[in-house]
Amino acid sequence: MNEKLRRILKRKAEIRAKLQANVEGTIELTEEDIKALQGELEDLNKEEEAAVEEAEQEEQRNKANAMTDIVNRGNSSNNLRKILQPGEEPEETQERTITKEEMKKRGKELKEQRAITVGSSEIALKKHTAEGVNKTFNEVSTLVDLVKVVPLNGGETYERGYVVSHGEGGEKDSDGNYKDAETKFAYATINKQEVTAYQEQPKAIKKLADEDYSQEVIDGIGIAIRKKLSKDIMTGPGTDGKIQGIFTNPTKFAIDSKTDLEISKIDEDTLDEIVYSYGGEEDVQNDACLILNKLDLKAFKKVRYPDGKKVYDIVSKGNTGTIDGVPYVLNSACNSLSDKNTQAGKYCMAYGSLSNYELAVFSDIEVEESNDYKFKQGQIAHRGDGFFGGNVTAYNGFIRVKKAATTTVEVTKPETNQDDAGEI
Repeated sequence: MNEKLRRILKRKAEIRAKLQANVEGTIELTEEDIKALQGELEDLNKEEEAAVEEAEQEEQRNKANAMTDIVNRGNSSNNLRKILQPGEEPEETQERTITKEEMKKRGKELKEQRAITVGSSEIALKKHTAEGVNKTFNEVSTLVDLVKVVPLNGGETYERGYVVSHGEGGEKDSDGNYKDAETKFAYATINKQEVTAYQEQPKAIKKLADEDYSQEVIDGIGIAIRKKLSKDIMTGPGTDGKIQGIFTNPTKFAIDSKTDLEISKIDEDTLDEIVYSYGGEEDVQNDACLILNKLDLKAFKKVRYPDGKKVYDIVSKGNTGTIDGVPYVLNSACNSLSDKNTQAGKYCMAYGSLSNYELAVFSDIEVEESNDYKFKQGQIAHRGDGFFGGNVTAYNGFIRVKKAATTTVEVTKPETNQDDAGEI
């Protein structure tokens, strides 16, 4: 591992330790401290990805021996792709917490039809560069990796206070009273929701080594649960203890619907309209991210100046990237504004700091196995379940973009004077 990667990993471990200590109450961080650390962690994730990519390119240029990507399945929020020379052993780092022996133990327990427990961080904090691909295209938006994850094992509900507005000072009134300058607060409630996953696999899968078998099962359950969570972050109904999504967040909670933008099409002004409509009157936020459908990313790509030059400079890195330097993340739960079949009034995009959404993890995942249901067909059934919650935890933490109704202008044909019409 080169020195740059080592430095990045060390700093990430320090940040996570601080955030965990804050949750456990051993240290106390302010909201500003937490947001700063979350922002730094996001930047470090990007630096890590760039450093790994740079190392891979260097390896190709030197035409070195075969390169192997090692996916660190330990702390899943930061899986590191390590580049190894032939015969070199993978180096252990602070990122790795699940050992090969532990995975082998899990596989053995599954084969003995005993339930296993998967740590919440292995499901809710996967690194987007290595997750979601299971012999098919990526099916999981990395949005679930980028929002703020709060481990609360054993909890039932979770409340996060946030500031709605500050008052403004002034002179004393005629009676000598000070000017009212009330700071208004509100609370976002995050309730516990059970998320389940079920899969069937052929009996032959048990012929894998214990650790490989265990990982196959965990990957299948984990992808299914993450897929559900990534969509609920956008569209969760928030009713009856369900996850509250960004698009479905009612005005009585964190997002005032009066701030919603209505846009009819993606053109050369769309990005500026979104970016400069977000946040307060005194700042242009520089830590925000655009959440959108892949079809709309394509529409941004196709916008041209009259001379044919592309308007937007788009850099794509799988599920994430930048549009003119503005970070974006794809999520299929977003409707496509550019799709003619999308009805007016449907939410299509959201823009804001991703740390303004908190995903609470109330339990680890329990995975169980059974041979009984489809014994005759030689199928093994696996089921997993865990408890999660989520909500927007900052006032107007996101600005939402909905499709505007297109206006059509009817052109009325002028009446023709019969005397002047002539013969047809």
